[in-house]
Amino acid sequence: MRETLIESLGVTLYEETLDNGLHVALLPRPGFQQVFVTLTTRFGSTDQTVDVPGRGEAWVVPDGVAHFLEHKMFDMPTGDVFADFAKHGAAANAFTSFEQTTYLFSCTEDLTENTRILLDYVQTPYFTDASVEKEKGIIGQEIRMYDDNPDWRCFFGLLQCLYQRHPLRIPIAGTIESIAQIDTDLLYRCYETFYHPGNMLFFAAGGFDPAALLEVVRENQAGKAFPDCPRVERNLPTEPVGIRQGRNVAQLGVSQARCLIGWKDGQTGLAGAELLRQELLTGVILDTLFGRGSDFYHLLLDEGLIDQHFSWEYEASNSYGYTLLGGNTTDVDTLVGRVDETIESVIRKGLSAEAFERNVRKAMGRFVLGFDSPSGIARNYTAYWVKGVDWLDSLAVLNSLTLEEAQQRLAEHLVPELRAVSVIEPVSIATGA
Repeated sequence: MRETLIESLGVTLYEETLDNGLHVALLPRPGFQQVFVTLTTRFGSTDQTVDVPGRGEAWVVPDGVAHFLEHKMFDMPTGDVFADFAKHGAAANAFTSFEQTTYLFSCTEDLTENTRILLDYVQTPYFTDASVEKEKGIIGQEIRMYDDNPDWRCFFGLLQCLYQRHPLRIPIAGTIESIAQIDTDLLYRCYETFYHPGNMLFFAAGGFDPAALLEVVRENQAGKAFPDCPRVERNLPTEPVGIRQGRNVAQLGVSQARCLIGWKDGQTGLAGAELLRQELLTGVILDTLFGRGSDFYHLLLDEGLIDQHFSWEYEASNSYGYTLLGGNTTDVDTLVGRVDETIESVIRKGLSAEAFERNVRKAMGRFVLGFDSPSGIARNYTAYWVKGVDWLDSLAVLNSLTLEEAQQRLAEHLVPELRAVSVIEPVSIATGA
């Protein structure tokens, strides 16, 4: 077991890669009662065209299959796995994102037994034709629910404006039509391809003995046999440089318009430390311009143009990157115009050195405070691991950011030709009622 002391945070990370390839990372927090545990595979909604050398030609999976598989993993020959966790005082869940599927639980007792339950059910696929057909109806209802969710519709409306071919633009759960193509054979094929321990991470944060927990994982995995880990090649479509369209408008039963303004990142293909630096730098820039401490935020809030739900986000991986900001607004066009004016002015005049340094320190403080939350630690470490990034380097990277590189990044990223707007209007506006 390898130990890495992060002196600036006062924490130690314990790591080991088991013989079957499973990577185990443990970050104990002495004095904490809660433990948050995740088991993650690099399989998400953007994994559509897959090639496994030695197994034949590349194959295309239907939209939504990673999310569908996540749902079906909770089926066990012995019954409901949630009941097993509940017997041992744990709350369990799972989620699928663009690039990962994560199974998790939190508990304050019976960590050993809950860990075994997690490892056993995720490593015991059990699908039947009847249960798969039943699940199509359940997920179909979930898809329809998302179709009526203004935030979800606005978000994917923006991604569909920004991206022309990248599967990022496809909703994570897929469509009613795409999930109709899923059957038991496909689920087992995806499971065997992506759920090998060599493609997975076991992570835990909170109050526990790392040596004892690692031994539980070792013993559990030693009792199971796995074939060699397949080498998976993800064949993403070539994404054109430009955006697909500049504006998307939909109508739903909302009381006030929602607006997201987004920029497609022209600088992709980064990995590791470079990707982490770009993500943290962009976040500080956005917080400086549009965060809750900015002049922009308070001025527009006082004017009533936005409300307290206004926020920003930057998300990036090796093959994509985007900035978005927005929320509820009383006037979409005025909000878009004010955002454009602010960016143009700051590019011309330069970022405030004082505001930039203040937001760097703010980001550092937020990162350190996050270590009081085992769930936050686990979710962040896992999400960055999937990208091949060491999240624990964030403090050092933040401390090294400069105003000059921020100014250059701002001018290169937030450009008008890569901007799009997604709007959800109240039905009354659309119909003229």
